Amino acid sequence: MNIIVKKIIEKVKKEDDSAVSYFTKKYDGVKLSPSDFMISEKEIDTALENADNNFLNAVKQAKKNIEIFQKKILPKSTVIKKNGIILKLIFNPIEKVGIYIPGGRFSYPSTIWMTAIPAKIAGVKKIVMVSPPKNLTKEVIATAKICGVDEIYRVGGVQGIAALACGTKTIPKVDKIVGPGNVFVTEAKRQVFGDVGIDMLAGPSEVLIIADDTANPDFIISDLTAQCEHDKNAKATLVSVSKKLSEFVKNKISEYKTQIKIIRVKNIEQAIKIANEIAPEHIEIMTKNSDNISRKIRNVGAIFLGNYSPVAVGDYFAGPSHVLPTNGTARFSSGLSVYDFLKSSSVISYEKSALKKSAKEIMKLAETEGLFEHANSVKIRTLDNLAK
Repeated sequence: MNIIVKKIIEKVKKEDDSAVSYFTKKYDGVKLSPSDFMISEKEIDTALENADNNFLNAVKQAKKNIEIFQKKILPKSTVIKKNGIILKLIFNPIEKVGIYIPGGRFSYPSTIWMTAIPAKIAGVKKIVMVSPPKNLTKEVIATAKICGVDEIYRVGGVQGIAALACGTKTIPKVDKIVGPGNVFVTEAKRQVFGDVGIDMLAGPSEVLIIADDTANPDFIISDLTAQCEHDKNAKATLVSVSKKLSEFVKNKISEYKTQIKIIRVKNIEQAIKIANEIAPEHIEIMTKNSDNISRKIRNVGAIFLGNYSPVAVGDYFAGPSHVLPTNGTARFSSGLSVYDFLKSSSVISYEKSALKKSAKEIMKLAETEGLFEHANSVKIRTLDNLAK
């Protein structure tokens, strides 16, 4: 697979739009000329007219929820002033972002509002969306317009990632690519990283449910099977302190038996330990004192508390993004948010008196590393007999 992906990327680099057309025909079965890549304003207007109004209203409400949350967590610049020294940490948005909206068994307009809206809140100037041609339903196109996507291209797969990373005559090069995809898309993101930024290397979706005898077993069964319906590689795990609950769920599960795992533990502390070791994408906690338990969870993409907070609330509506770390990567990474679309820069200002006060220590550190010109760059600024 790695070699196949590499060859596609190289061909897009060399042959530009013609390579994108070639691979779109080969893998998606759709013949497109470069002039057909972009969704036109007329097509967008038609999608908005024909999409179900109840769906559009739901999208708009989800959009409001995400905007409220993402605005609330926007980081603020920091300024420290002391004795002739000014130190700042400032934030600037990434200029151009590409979002990948996957196709496959289902259409995922939800990924649009979960990626584009945080980018907009962060101040990204241009958002470019790519998606497989057959995935661009009226709902997907209408959602992209509502959520502020600037350009939509009916190009998916590795060639879509390559076009965003390298740029073609038709599809603009971006600074960062976000959004999940299949294994080929994920490998393409891995290979173009460095030329562009990426959010993460997403794997199969997963949920881990910690439950005791206060949990509703029907809710648990529903949530386990809901996670598994994504695809055959999705994983769902129940970690239960209740023998009765474990046996009930095991006996009632009729679908996805190979994807669902049930672990019986003696106490909540064991459940917490297992959860932190697995570091799943989602954790649901259906127990007494669920909030207290959540404070001991260190490795997870998103936590859902209580019997009435299913993963679906986070997938579609609550406010935090549903683009989350998988495959144990929550040990060292976080879910997508406004932070992914901001760059921080430090600003350092020393007056002469401040530099002079610290010169001896700075010069010693530089000289110890053998960087004598570094030391001299401080020394020359602190000599009193130099011309001003």
